[in-house]
Amino acid sequence: MYDIIGDIHGHYGKLERLLVKLGYQHNGVYWVPPHGRKAVFIGDLIDRGPEQIKVVMAVRAMMERGHAYCILGNHELNAIGFATPHPDDYFARIRPRNEKNRAQHQTFLDQVGEDSDLHREMVEWFRTLPVYLELDGIRVVHAMWDETYLDDVICHAFGRNGINNHQLCYALDKKAWKGGPHPLYHALDGLCKGREIDLLDGAHFTDHNGHVRKQARIKWWKHDAKFMHEVAIVEGAIPESLLWKPIPDDLLLAPVNGTPIFIGHYWMKGTPAILGPKVACVDYSAGKGGPLVAYRWNGESELHDGGFVSSH
Repeated sequence: MYDIIGDIHGHYGKLERLLVKLGYQHNGVYWVPPHGRKAVFIGDLIDRGPEQIKVVMAVRAMMERGHAYCILGNHELNAIGFATPHPDDYFARIRPRNEKNRAQHQTFLDQVGEDSDLHREMVEWFRTLPVYLELDGIRVVHAMWDETYLDDVICHAFGRNGINNHQLCYALDKKAWKGGPHPLYHALDGLCKGREIDLLDGAHFTDHNGHVRKQARIKWWKHDAKFMHEVAIVEGAIPESLLWKPIPDDLLLAPVNGTPIFIGHYWMKGTPAILGPKVACVDYSAGKGGPLVAYRWNGESELHDGGFVSSH
């Protein structure tokens, strides 16, 4: 049985409280789960919080003893790109070290020491994390389960033996492939961040970092939605141009079938609740003052609100 744990973002205190509530015990070296259970971390271990090193070390220690799995979040993916020289220019990085990217990543850099041995060691470990997991009875991905994106990851052997620099370049750099964005770019963007659509008719919003956005991620799990304002994920008020605007045919979403899917990434708020009988998000904004949340899965084929456990 699995305990799927949401985006920690360097908040070890919340992780500690949650693990205790779930019945895990610390033996002085690592956390030990209750008999017959295993933790599954949804990614985004780093950035924002005060104890990022401690979080990474705790998760690594559990994984090394066979007590946990962990997948790649968009923050780990970005961290790899920020640290890795570009194959075509050693003095540049695959994820440019510009003001915007540095600001998003600065707390991690401050804590590990930019370009230190510890920094390099952590990034090398991030490279070993899988993009998704299909376990016995559940599926786990950071932002969006999409078979086409998964096929591209498998086809191009992304991360099969650890992420190599050319794969990473295609995944993070739109211009790395002469034919336009490589299929890996769209695949990793979708799986780790969610599907993004253009907001037409001049619609836009300002995100939590103060950046004006003319695109929005979508609630891919809302297969019964009919209008754009039901599926566009924006911060603040819904742009008027999206209200009651029918969803275009190419955005019609299919019902989620098969084994339950667990995601993080979306900065949920309020009382934890499932997104549907087959989909649950375990990110309830631990990195922005919210609780760290887990879903305690006990083998059910349809999820329920009673499965959530919170650090608060």
